[in-house]
Amino acid sequence: MSYQSEIWLSRQTIIRALGATTFLLLIASTLGQVAHHIFGRPGLMGFVPLFYVDQEGNVPTFFSASLLLWASLLLAVISRLKKQSSDSRWLQWTMLALALLYMAIDEASGIHELLQIPAKWLIGRENAKGILTYAWVLFGITFIVIFALSYLKFYLSLPSQTQRQFFAAAAVFLSGGLGMELMESYYVGTYGRETFGQALLVTIEEGLEMTGVIILINALLTYIHSYHGEVRLRFAEPKESPSPIASRVYQITEPTKS
Repeated sequence: MSYQSEIWLSRQTIIRALGATTFLLLIASTLGQVAHHIFGRPGLMGFVPLFYVDQEGNVPTFFSASLLLWASLLLAVISRLKKQSSDSRWLQWTMLALALLYMAIDEASGIHELLQIPAKWLIGRENAKGILTYAWVLFGITFIVIFALSYLKFYLSLPSQTQRQFFAAAAVFLSGGLGMELMESYYVGTYGRETFGQALLVTIEEGLEMTGVIILINALLTYIHSYHGEVRLRFAEPKESPSPIASRVYQITEPTKS
C-alpha cells in the first residue's frame, strides 16, 4: 500500500496564530504582575512566575526562543535555495540564519547578561546608574551598528517589498530590545527593581521583540512564496530516491483569492 500525504501551511494562518499567542502571553504576564504588585499575590499557585515575560525558563521565554529559532530555520531554507540556484548571496543568508540561531539560544539562556561586568569595567563605573544601569547595551548598540553597515549592500540588493518588511521587523524589534531596554535601565537605576512600573516596561519590551520577529517570519514566508514558488521538503531513507510512501510534502501557500 502506497500513499502520499501533504500538509498545506497558510502564511496568514501561521502569522495570526503567532500573533494571537503573543497577545495572550502578554495579557497573562500583565495579569500576573497585577496580582503580584497590586493584590500581593506573587505566586498565585505558580501562575505569576510561569507567565512573567522577564522570568527565565518559563512559557514566554520558550515561545520567544521558538520564534527566533523558526526565523533562523526559514533563513536557512532560503540560504539552501540560493545555493542551489548558484546565487552568490547564499552565504549572507546563512550568516543571518546563524545570527538568529544565536539570538534564540541567548533568549533561552540570557548570555547577553554576562556582558554586564565587562561593560561596566570599560566605562569605569562599577555601580553605573541611570541609563547605564544595564551597561551591556553598549555592546548591543556597537554590534547593531557594525552589523547594519556590513549588511547594507545586501539589504539594498533585496526586492523593495522585502526591504520594507525587513526594516519594519528590525525597527520594531530594536525599539524593544534596545529602546525599551534603555528606558528600563533608567527606571531601574532611579526607582529600583521589582516594581510594577518595571514589570510594565519589561512587558512592552518583550512584546515589541516578539512582534518584530513575527514581522520577520511573515517577511521570510512572503519572500519564499514570491521568489521561489512552491518549496517541497522530502524525507526519505538514505541512498534511496523519494517514493510516495517515504515522503511527506510541506507547502507554504498564500490563501486563494475568490
